[in-house]
Amino acid sequence: MKEREKKHKIKPVSDPVLLNEQLSEEQELEEDRREMITDTGSVITSSGGHMIHCLTIIGQIEGHTALPSQNKTTKYEHVIPQLVAIEEEPKIEGLLILLNTVGGDVEAGLALAELVAGMKKPTVSLVLGGGHSIGVPLAVAAKKSFIAPSATMTIHPVRMNGLMLGVPQTLDYFQRMQDRITRFVTHNSHISAERFTRLSMNTQELVMDVGTVLEGSDAVKAGLIDSLGSLSDALEALYEMIEENKRVESSEKRPKKSGKQKKES
Repeated sequence: MKEREKKHKIKPVSDPVLLNEQLSEEQELEEDRREMITDTGSVITSSGGHMIHCLTIIGQIEGHTALPSQNKTTKYEHVIPQLVAIEEEPKIEGLLILLNTVGGDVEAGLALAELVAGMKKPTVSLVLGGGHSIGVPLAVAAKKSFIAPSATMTIHPVRMNGLMLGVPQTLDYFQRMQDRITRFVTHNSHISAERFTRLSMNTQELVMDVGTVLEGSDAVKAGLIDSLGSLSDALEALYEMIEENKRVESSEKRPKKSGKQKKES
């Protein structure tokens, strides 16, 4: 696919044979993009002058247990190798993450968030619709985060469905898991641990649950998300980060003059 993208930059020609070959290459490239979107929910684009990878995290994050087929899911075992490939591919200059998730497996979501937070390449997240539950760590994991004005984020404590042992160790395990999430969120955003815990344990807002729903502007005011914005804002911020990285790399590669050379010059 990358070779085809390289060939895709060939200038239009008047020769009918070469023109047909170029058109067929463009069709193959478009088919590859459609397959990538269908199979992984992501796409690589270079139309804006920089090659970026757009990754979507939608529906419920599927972890160690397979969810019913009618559920819209993001499988974490599919996303992990993508993140590794993005970090290692020199041609890809940045990552854009589009989020519209109801949450899901806590450990799987936190694992993905840790991978994103540990990337050296420029990363930008954009919450569209919702970034609920474990989607909160995923949203703040990027180097810069945006949320649409109409989007919401639900903050609530860790819970578990199904049979549980009613022993103190179970409650202690829940608390330690909640502490891990709180530490990650506060480390990667501007919200304090006290404020985040208070929002999680709020009993005055949700009828059937404990927690808080933050709309776009409220999430920014709370320090959870960096800025309000849309797709164009997220892309602009990502391009700026890419350009800044290039300036830093070029300055580091530039040979430094010695004291003697400086004196002579």
